Amino acid sequence: MKTHRFTKLLYAWFACAGLLSACDDGSIQSSGTPASSSALSFRMDTGGQINAFYRQDKVAAHLLARSSTKPRRLLVVFPAGDSGTGLWFDNTAQPVNWSLDSAPSALSDRDRAGRPLYGIGADLSVDIDALTIYKALLSNVRFLRDFNGGATVPPQILTQPVVQKASVQWQRDRVDGAVGYALRVSLRDGGNIATTAGGKLVLHAPAGVHTLRLHVDALSGEMPMSPIAHADLLAPAANPDPVSQNVLEFLSFRDKLLAGSWQYDTYFGRDTLISVCMLMPVLQPATIEAGLTSVLGRLSDDGRVAHEEGIGEFALIDNAKNDRADDPTPTYDYKMIDGDYLLAPIAAAWLINDARGQSRAAAYLAQRGSDGRTNGSRLVVNLLHVADTAKPFTQQPTVANLIRLRPGQIVGNWRDSTDGLGDGVYPYDVNAVLVLAALRATSAFLVRGLLDPYLDAGQRATLVNAANEAVVWEQYAPALFRVDVPATQAATDVSGYAPTAGVPAGAAPDAPLSFYALSLDEQGTPVPVMNSDGGFALLFDTPPEDQLQRIVADATRPFPAGLVTDVGMLASNPAYAIPSLWPKFTSSAYHGTVVWSWQQAMWVAGLDRQLAREDLSGPTRALLTQARLMIWRAIANAHDMRTSEMWTWSYTGGHYQADAFGTRSADATEANAAQLWSTTYLAIRDTQLRTAHRSRPASCI
Repeated sequence: MKTHRFTKLLYAWFACAGLLSACDDGSIQSSGTPASSSALSFRMDTGGQINAFYRQDKVAAHLLARSSTKPRRLLVVFPAGDSGTGLWFDNTAQPVNWSLDSAPSALSDRDRAGRPLYGIGADLSVDIDALTIYKALLSNVRFLRDFNGGATVPPQILTQPVVQKASVQWQRDRVDGAVGYALRVSLRDGGNIATTAGGKLVLHAPAGVHTLRLHVDALSGEMPMSPIAHADLLAPAANPDPVSQNVLEFLSFRDKLLAGSWQYDTYFGRDTLISVCMLMPVLQPATIEAGLTSVLGRLSDDGRVAHEEGIGEFALIDNAKNDRADDPTPTYDYKMIDGDYLLAPIAAAWLINDARGQSRAAAYLAQRGSDGRTNGSRLVVNLLHVADTAKPFTQQPTVANLIRLRPGQIVGNWRDSTDGLGDGVYPYDVNAVLVLAALRATSAFLVRGLLDPYLDAGQRATLVNAANEAVVWEQYAPALFRVDVPATQAATDVSGYAPTAGVPAGAAPDAPLSFYALSLDEQGTPVPVMNSDGGFALLFDTPPEDQLQRIVADATRPFPAGLVTDVGMLASNPAYAIPSLWPKFTSSAYHGTVVWSWQQAMWVAGLDRQLAREDLSGPTRALLTQARLMIWRAIANAHDMRTSEMWTWSYTGGHYQADAFGTRSADATEANAAQLWSTTYLAIRDTQLRTAHRSRPASCI
């Protein structure tokens, strides 16, 4: 790596602090080495927040700084070990604005034990003469994320600063004594750093200067990952969208695809699977298989898909709670249920339905992980889990035998916030779509014989009824979620709800509404929140025409009767639910009346998939075509937001305006600027699906 420009004095300061090794002759030794590949460097600024990304060789980092009356954070996070450094600031009386004066550049140094540290350096400025730092953290991103959300952090990760006039540094080893983290802030144009009576640090510009100019160096000693190069990532058919391509490249590594930065800078099973599915037509085979292998390698012993992994310092502290001190073995969260049923159809889409995957299937399934287990044997364990959990409903198709949230959990599918399912426990997407898709994929694997080398007689007997089980789920499960609202009631509901959402009621529904509930509650009663999860059926199923119409017709009405606004398709609309549910689904709720980028992409891809069918009537085809045009128009209106995790809106002067989520005090959290599944537009065109794809029976696009 190239070493950032340091003066000899700065090198000496680092040596005293233990970041560099002193040579025998007293000189300072830098471990900087020339870069061996061109750097990926780009910015995406939104909602008053600077987001600068850098990746080259062993360095991958995301720098972000927020401008407002609450500057709150200056963070540098690293995919390596899901680690990061962060500064949080006191609020200011007036809004402040950060500027990035020089793009991040790579650093490579050594700590006092001679162990390598990798990171970035950058110059920033902020238009204020003093800022007060009230917290500095160097650790795993999950701890930074928790602190940012108001939680306390483990005391063993805290470290004291070392202040020298116009510079301050925090550095420490990892809690197990391994190489750790370092953060240094220097005032570029003089000034000073003072310590308050309460222990806070105040950065002061020179007298008479009203701008703080800083240099920031942030480094992590966590093990660098192997990036997937741009040439090995995308096929030529990918949309020529440089922003989405940059985000996808930054998040793609050979051992996993990262869910999103900054908050989810590591493996998430659901995000990986959906992204691989939707991007499959434009991904190179090695990237598809990197994603699938990361999921297979993290399955539980009974075949459940891991949701989020805990690595680095988070794993150390998590393991210590279970009497495994100094154990960095990754920990996995298996609380979600949707990933369990996504794996099979997406593996089938690649290994059975894609010609490229077909030619690689036998070799891929035979590949062994570090524990000696094959991909094929791992997949079999997941299929057995699918068959076992689907069987009770097959034998008796009642609500009680649907797939329920795991005991003690309030989340289980992609709507994984406290109120995301409206207090329901049986999610629509899992039960009405994904179980069915997984059972069909199981049947397809058996018919093709791909898993024969990995099945014994007993396992085969368990799986052989999968096709029959799918028929029962298809016939009975969706109907349990059906919501019917008479026209007069719908009009009353919309007119009563609209003022609370801050929008006009618009044209009242003039016909009965019929849609699928977000979830079922403990008693099996539908939670009548209109939602975007019908996109799963469009993408993974081939519904009969009456179901297609129920999924599409009312959801694509303008909000607040339906889900469509000028700036995107909303994830939820509680207008037809009881008023006590309305506050759970506002435009400030994580899964409320907000726009999730990938859900829109799923709808467009799913509509394309349905329009490729030969068995649709003219009216149904016209309905789907009009829905696609409407959703694409909304996508185009918020084009600049496309790579972010999600966004919200405001309504003024008769118009909707897209707003970054997390910039308002009422917003539940903040959205990532770079999100893996928000790059799926790379596989979608603004014209309908090409005729060449019409014969493709894939579960994914």
